[in-house]
Amino acid sequence: MTITIGGTTVAPGTEQRIDLPIARLPTQTMLSLPIHVINGQEEGPHLWLSAAIHGDELNGVEIIRQVLKQVKPQTLRGTLIAVPIVNIFGFIEQSRYLPDRRDLNRSFPGTARGSLASRLAHLFMKEVVSHCSHGIDLHTASNHRVNLPQIRANLDNSETYRCAQAFGAPLIMHATTRDGSLRQAAAKKGISVLLYEAGEALRFDGTAIQVGVDGVLQVMEILDMVPPTLREDANPPPLESRTSKWVRAFRSGVLHLQIELGQTINKRQKLGFIADAFGDTQRNVQAPCDGIVIGFTHNPLVSQGDGIVHIAMIEEKD
Repeated sequence: MTITIGGTTVAPGTEQRIDLPIARLPTQTMLSLPIHVINGQEEGPHLWLSAAIHGDELNGVEIIRQVLKQVKPQTLRGTLIAVPIVNIFGFIEQSRYLPDRRDLNRSFPGTARGSLASRLAHLFMKEVVSHCSHGIDLHTASNHRVNLPQIRANLDNSETYRCAQAFGAPLIMHATTRDGSLRQAAAKKGISVLLYEAGEALRFDGTAIQVGVDGVLQVMEILDMVPPTLREDANPPPLESRTSKWVRAFRSGVLHLQIELGQTINKRQKLGFIADAFGDTQRNVQAPCDGIVIGFTHNPLVSQGDGIVHIAMIEEKD
């Protein structure tokens, strides 16, 4: 089955790079949305991969590059639509946002006559999402934070839950959608969407990238898009969570954390301490609950109320 994006038709058994014009810079240089389409010889699911919706989140760009090297149209069933850099403006500026400081992931589904963010969101929905049955959106933490590799999704949807388990990240978390997010806009169209969070902004994280590459290919396997791969070491079943808590700084100062990503912790366990710059005073930071560490700040300078450690409470399985 042929697929047409931006006026370019991709025949079965072929792949095509498509550049969709977005807008011109003040210098009149045109910026385009780069899309790589691999159309399989047989009909099947249509999956999109997206990264750098926040322009400083780079792990997903590398994940998509590695996935594209492994997927061939001759052995693909269905269609893979890969968009490694959605927020091309923020990517160039190494910024989370668009030039007008709008967050693209709060601008979906967008409109053709709105702000730059709204127009880009509308273009993505029209030319990418509208063609798909499934989607995987790749992210990292922000604001000097780092995240444990994790899938966030609507686990009450059976197809989404099936894909989340197949991805194989250490943790899958039930997460409601945020207004204006890509995941919300796609879900309203009945599309199963996974959001992968791992690593930190403006950094490549080898583990996060490898988990992401393996995860995408494992989802494609369970969707019967690519032939199954024999793996020597099977991943343990992912942990599941429906509730998480941020530990917030109770005072301003210099933070010294004494934990690691993925570490299991108990309620009232010491996570580190906050001291003043001279070391005259020091107070411990304690866990408010049992759970595992799924994220924390890398910035030791904290203000009262800052989120410093993210803890997921794990559900017991039957």
